[in-house]
Amino acid sequence: MLLDGMTGLILGIANQRSLAYAIAQATSAAGAKLIATYQNERLRRNVEPLAATLNNPLVLQCDVASDEQILRLFASIRENTDRLDFVVHAIAYALRDDLEGEYVDTSREGFRVAHDVSAYSLTVLARHAAPLMTGTEEVPRGGSIVTLTYLGGQRVIPHYNVMGVAKAALESSVRYLAYDLGKKNIRVNAIAAGPVRTLAAAGISRFSWMLHHQEAYSPLGRNIEPEEVGAATVFLVSHMARSITGQILHVDCGYHIMGT
Repeated sequence: MLLDGMTGLILGIANQRSLAYAIAQATSAAGAKLIATYQNERLRRNVEPLAATLNNPLVLQCDVASDEQILRLFASIRENTDRLDFVVHAIAYALRDDLEGEYVDTSREGFRVAHDVSAYSLTVLARHAAPLMTGTEEVPRGGSIVTLTYLGGQRVIPHYNVMGVAKAALESSVRYLAYDLGKKNIRVNAIAAGPVRTLAAAGISRFSWMLHHQEAYSPLGRNIEPEEVGAATVFLVSHMARSITGQILHVDCGYHIMGT
């Protein structure tokens, strides 16, 4: 029970295949009390039954593209608890048209949307979460923030396009946030997960090719399972990772070390 007595906020659960749901399962099984979010009323119908399989989490609405909803989310959190020990940011979005064809054809609006939802949201969530993680001089606390990224933020993955550029911005944000929040004993890291069939992945052109290519060329000769991302998250938000911050942890069966 590595997370016994801890409270965590998980954003990004969309359905049972979401990496955020795998993370919620793992952190709940490790003893954490959870707060889960849904983006809108349509997704609420998916999230609430999944939340019922966990350890009685608080379920709240939050569309991270809305400052008003973010403020309302944290107001609701403060009504229910005076502390957060970890935040998991598992949110990414780009317009479907910008995940097909070539990156050079990315629209101005598509670039803005991808960066707002996929990258900036981590920064604004960290700003609001930090006061709930900060202790006092007598009882210093701190916390952990984890986001999800992908190798396409570091290398060219055909058809990942503007999402790869947004992930690069997200990974740079991880490092700057780690520096800013380190003085408060708040750690910020990212998990670069291998490709998994999720709702978000469904919008990526030739996603099946990405799966087959990784399986063929990764050192372990397979694709990852969602629960492996959950296990890595439990480690990163636990006391075991207390000196790790500003890092990108690859959970991809070793594919990122290959030259192909």
